[in-house]
Amino acid sequence: MLSRVAENLYWFGRYLERAENTARLINVNTYLLLDLPRLITPGWLPLVEMTGGERAFAKAYKEATEANVLRFMIIDPENPDSILSNLKKARENLRTTRDVTPREVWELVNDLYYDVRDQGYRAIPRQHRHDHLTEIIRDVQLITGTLFTSTSYDTAFRFIRMGFNIEQADMTTRILDVTSADLLPHQHDELASLQNIQWMSVLKSLTAYQMYRRHVRLRVSGPSVIRFLLQNSDFPRAVHFSLLRITSQLHTLPNHKKPLHHVDRLKHLIQDADVRALSEHGLHEFVDEIQRELFELNDSIGQTYFYS
Repeated sequence: MLSRVAENLYWFGRYLERAENTARLINVNTYLLLDLPRLITPGWLPLVEMTGGERAFAKAYKEATEANVLRFMIIDPENPDSILSNLKKARENLRTTRDVTPREVWELVNDLYYDVRDQGYRAIPRQHRHDHLTEIIRDVQLITGTLFTSTSYDTAFRFIRMGFNIEQADMTTRILDVTSADLLPHQHDELASLQNIQWMSVLKSLTAYQMYRRHVRLRVSGPSVIRFLLQNSDFPRAVHFSLLRITSQLHTLPNHKKPLHHVDRLKHLIQDADVRALSEHGLHEFVDEIQRELFELNDSIGQTYFYS
């Protein structure tokens, strides 16, 4: 396989999963709006900061209002990490590799891109937000389901899946980091009693609540949610599960020694984490460390398979 084709497939997987997960990240606050007392409204700028878009946002918008943040993260074509931009990049990467992927996948990606481009603004008002974000998530899941059940599990598929899993691990840690951000206003004395609601919104945004209850069998709390989403090897959106899938894909590819070393280092970092301590302090710094390791893994894959 040409390295250019492999790179496009890898990034198609990343961009498609990033579009879904950006919708999930926004849904963290959407669920908080539903669950918190009416007088308490979560902050929105931290979501922009978690995606690294604060400079681009500051250039385009004067205030970090709810509507501005949502417009920036959902439909702003100037934001390279908006849902619309990620779908556009996924579509372009797929367009150049259509001979190795099912035609149905191209049609679904094409339809979703135009739907978000023309109708994505409907996810900005509160009354329609949850429904439209959920629709985007389900459409991406339809694409991945079609892809995973209609594509030969060959080299092309392995690069798509590897990009998909790296992006999944990346965004799960970002969504976990929501709880260390200033999403809740500090002036409310009752916030300490609402922390579990915030952890619940993290689980809901990842469609993880039922599986959490099935595996953990404890009430929702910081340490148990962190442990489940970082270390569980059975739940598909847990970071450790994603790393196991990346390991599996790399073992089928040549010259995998260097990227596999980065995966192993990440697995040890995740499994050795003191989740109880992280739930009290240091979660943001720990997530930053995971992000750096994922960046190095991505770079190692690129140097091994795309740029050599």
